[in-house]
Formats: sequence, C-alpha cells, structure tokens
Amino acid sequence: MTDSVLQTVALGPQWPTVDPFLFCAHHDDAYPAANADQGPAVSLAGRNLGMDFDGIDGWNMYHGSVVPGFPQHPHRGFETVTIVRTGLIDHSDSLGAAARFGRGDVQWLTAGRGIVHAEMFPLLDQSGPNPVELFQIWLNLPAADKMTDPYFTMIWDRDVPRVDAVDDAGRHTSVAVVAGRLDTAEPPTPPPNSWAAHEDADVAIWLIRMEAGATWDLPAPADESSVRTLYCFEGTTLDIDGTEIGANTAALVTSEHGVTLTAGPTEVECLVLQGRPIGEPVERYGPFVMNAREEIEQAFADYQTTQFGGWPWPTDDPVHQPESERFARHADGRTELG
Repeated sequence: MTDSVLQTVALGPQWPTVDPFLFCAHHDDAYPAANADQGPAVSLAGRNLGMDFDGIDGWNMYHGSVVPGFPQHPHRGFETVTIVRTGLIDHSDSLGAAARFGRGDVQWLTAGRGIVHAEMFPLLDQSGPNPVELFQIWLNLPAADKMTDPYFTMIWDRDVPRVDAVDDAGRHTSVAVVAGRLDTAEPPTPPPNSWAAHEDADVAIWLIRMEAGATWDLPAPADESSVRTLYCFEGTTLDIDGTEIGANTAALVTSEHGVTLTAGPTEVECLVLQGRPIGEPVERYGPFVMNAREEIEQAFADYQTTQFGGWPWPTDDPVHQPESERFARHADGRTELG
C-alpha cells in the first residue's frame, strides 16, 4: 500500500464513513414490471414486509408494503443527500412539501430541529423492468446548526456540472460535481445552514466515471485537515498512486496531495466524499444525531409531543400520480419542474 492510500475496506450494504459524514448507502434494485399501484407486479409472498432487506430476486421492498421505499419517518440533527442515478423517488414531508425526482437528480434535505418525510420508489413501467439505483448520504450538522429550521433543496440533473477530462491516450473521465468546486466546475449552492455552506468546510461529493484504462489526477483538497474517502463500486480494478483496489472497496486517501487514478480493464465508477471534520461528539440513535445523550432523549420527547409538525398526508407511504413528471413543490407553495 502506498502512502497515498491510508486504509482500504470491503463495501457492505452500508458504507463506512468518516466525520463529517455519518452514513452512506448504495441502493441498487432490479425491480420487475409494475402493477397499477406503482408497486412490483409479482407476488410478495415470502418477503418480510415492513423490513424487507434480503434482496430476494435482486430487489427489496425496504419498509414499503405496496410500493418499495421508506414510509414516513423522522430525522433531527443532520442532512440527507440523495443522488438518484436510475428510477424515481416520491418525496412527501411534514412541512407539506412534495417532489418526484430521479434520473440524475439530487435532493439535499436539512433535517435540522426535526422533519418527517417519506421516500417511496414508484414503479411506472408495466411492460418491463423498473431498475432503481441511488445513493443516500448523511452529512452531520455542527451543534450550532442542529436545531436550524428544516429545509430542502432540489438539484436537477441539468444543474449538476460535469467535468470531462481526456488523458494522453484519449480516454475519458467524467465527474459529476454535486458539491465542492472541481477545476472550473462550480456546484449548485447547498442549503443555507448546511455544513457544506461553511466556507472552510471543504465538503465535496463527486461521482467519477472512467473509461477502461483511463488515467485522471484527483486534485488535493483545499484543506489538509480534510478527510477524503473514495468508494469504487463499479469495475474490476482501480489503481490509486500504485495501490490497486478491487470493485466494492472503500479507500481512505491522503489529503496532503493529489492522487493519480487509473482504471483497470473495464469501466470504473467511484464516489468521493470529502470534508473537514466537524470534530464534535456524536450521539446517535436511529433517526436522530445529536451531541449528547440527553439531546437524543429530548428529540424522542419532542417527536412524541409534536410529531415535528404532524403528517399532512392521507397515508404513511404516499406516491404521486403515475403520469406525474419530475417536480418539487416547496412548503411555501413554490413549484419547480425537473
């Protein structure tokens, strides 16, 4: 292992993360054809509905019973960044906001003092498969911002800048820049009270796609105290400054200098998470992430008392009409189209 790669670990269902990140999951489900209710048009017998994470036939219902996904659940004290590569997500929340997004879109949700939301995966094609692939990343909030107002931002696929680099052999590397400036690519503005909105936080979220054999220089972070993790999730091998890693591997990479990436004999895809650590105590229990145990207890008490504003939807697992296009309707009534 070279000095550039500090540690490697095999990827499981939940990927290892380092402060300021709390959690990263890669959902990749090969759903079958849809029924009229936007769920899978096959028998669900044998599945542990409500807690279906076994990957039977290559897909999960998760906590859904009709439509796959995650019916209403609360969060406090951190942010979720959801990057949808394939398929769609129907969002509904306790603020009254709603959205349908996917196919390259990103939703960035600041839970702050508390929000309840549902994330359902509607299946629309009744004649063929309905693949869904997404990342959900949890980014911590510092103590000063944990009780900020909830806020969600939609970043549509058309607004995600891409860097296209060509090496000396003419092979391409493409980088989708969700957060953190890269070369001349300026990412969309994160939510106002995000850790990523702090000028010195050095938060970056990049999705890298490299042609077979391509070489690309990943530049050094702006801050040497930043922590950078590279997750290789597609492809056979990736060389990082002389250290070869396989598919489904996370590598903690030095922040002192840039590193050279070289794809193996097949196309390689990677996710990079980078940021300066917040450096505060983390106390977490389920959907709440605070700094002290008593704050977790208060979060449960507040949720039991207020339901974080209540649930304004008729079901716990709402989905939008099958004919709905990608859209976002914010709590203030403002609507935007994907």
